Amino acid sequence: MNYFILAAVFIVYFILVVYVGYYAWKRTKSTEDFLVAGRSTHPYIMALSYGATFISTAAIVGFGGVAATYGMGILWLAFLNILVGMFIAFVFFGKRTRRMGVKFNSMTFPEFLGRRFDSKFIQYFSGALIFCAMPIYASVVLIGAARFMESSLLINFNIALLILAVIVCAYVFFGGIKGVMYTDALQGTIMFIGMVFLLVFVYWTLGGVTEAHSALTALAPHYPASLAADGGTGWTSFPTFNSTMWWSLVSTMMLGVGVGALAQPQLAVRFMTVDSDKELNRSLLIGALFIGVITGSAYIVGSLSNVFFFNNFGQVAIDYVGGNIDSIIPTFISLALPEWFVYVFLLSLLAAAMSTLSAQFHTQGSALGHDLYEAIKSRKVKRTMENGFKSDNDEEINKSSVPVTKIGILIGVILALVLGLVLPGGIVALGTSLFMGLCAAAFLPVFVAALFWKRTTKPGAIAGILSGTIVSLFLLVFIYKKTAVGLGICQFLLGKSMLIPTMPWCSMDVMCVAVPISAIVTVVVSLLTKPMDKKFIDYAFEGINDNKD
Repeated sequence: MNYFILAAVFIVYFILVVYVGYYAWKRTKSTEDFLVAGRSTHPYIMALSYGATFISTAAIVGFGGVAATYGMGILWLAFLNILVGMFIAFVFFGKRTRRMGVKFNSMTFPEFLGRRFDSKFIQYFSGALIFCAMPIYASVVLIGAARFMESSLLINFNIALLILAVIVCAYVFFGGIKGVMYTDALQGTIMFIGMVFLLVFVYWTLGGVTEAHSALTALAPHYPASLAADGGTGWTSFPTFNSTMWWSLVSTMMLGVGVGALAQPQLAVRFMTVDSDKELNRSLLIGALFIGVITGSAYIVGSLSNVFFFNNFGQVAIDYVGGNIDSIIPTFISLALPEWFVYVFLLSLLAAAMSTLSAQFHTQGSALGHDLYEAIKSRKVKRTMENGFKSDNDEEINKSSVPVTKIGILIGVILALVLGLVLPGGIVALGTSLFMGLCAAAFLPVFVAALFWKRTTKPGAIAGILSGTIVSLFLLVFIYKKTAVGLGICQFLLGKSMLIPTMPWCSMDVMCVAVPISAIVTVVVSLLTKPMDKKFIDYAFEGINDNKD
């Protein structure tokens, strides 16, 4: 290990991060700056921040490892990331979210839903759910980066977790979302360059695009028997329909992440950080290119790593690393690439982890400080359509919530660290999918209704969020095999590992059931209850469909 090169790379990187964080801190003057970047973010920064928040070590390490196991079929997720996570999100959701967010003076996703439906309960409940569930996602992102540091730098895994958490906590704590987004842009640029080089190098090492894919196809006879028993058919063909692996790939990986991204609080709030639709339009192309390159490269490299491991060690990837899919990409990078690139890629991986972690910690902190503490403290403040949902003492209340928000950030860091130490191996991709699926079940139908359906009522929105959350948690604890068996609650209470051990129910992702139920409940309850005040609805949707900014 060349410590001189390593030190030089990291010194330059941390100088840049510190400078950008300091610059953001100097420009953070108000609560609005801390929570929504003053609503004046540059399109490039917004695009890279959105993309870098979306794509983390979970995509590179976790889903790269999944690609090494499941094969090229996971490239459909990259397609969904671009189509749903970027195009649909920006074109159909982003503009309406930004306009309504400004109209209701919303600075967080729970506050947006709460004010749209004139419900403090929605803001409280949504904030509490995010605060409690976000550490799971944050912990798997920490694990992904720490595993790479462990395998490439020979740093103790626990120490690596601590180093990452402390660094990210520092600039989120002081710089708020400006610190998050500015450093995201820097780290996203590093990620993009690193992943492009990685993809090109892997194809060059394996003899070219055609040769590499032909070699991967030829490895089909060596496909692990345990994976074949679950429905796997090879690395260049899709799993058998209705098999365990098919449901895992399609429902959990593709739908859970591809569609679940639409209801991610840390992503939705970024639409509120720009001051016009033009900035969103400019951000779209940059963000789509970024996400397409990062995810596509990770999934292709993950699949092709099998060729490298078999040619050099006589084993496919999952067998060589002893079954821990989270170790495949770090091990491959350490063995296959030049030493200097290991350090550069580590930088890319750290950038991916830190950009996503910073957004997660900021979202978790704002859920506690803004959506719980501040919302409770200001419950008697009257906000009206005439004053734009602002009151005279809004800024005083907002300032008092910032310290609580920072406490929430610290709590989020500690919880993520603890979970990172206790969660099992191979959890990165699954943890990401489950969190996104839970958010989709709880928020997606109501979020869609908030933006597009005027007839939605407060009771309908509350019922939709509650039903989606309750159904998701029930399925995770009692039905979905990967979590029900792992948690052991069903076994403890009922004496069996899961209630329905038959296909496809035990392998179907919870959002496939919970999202439709939440949508049906939202619609039915809304139709059975009194419509919201017409003046309020007219105010909410005024100008929402305008083509001009």
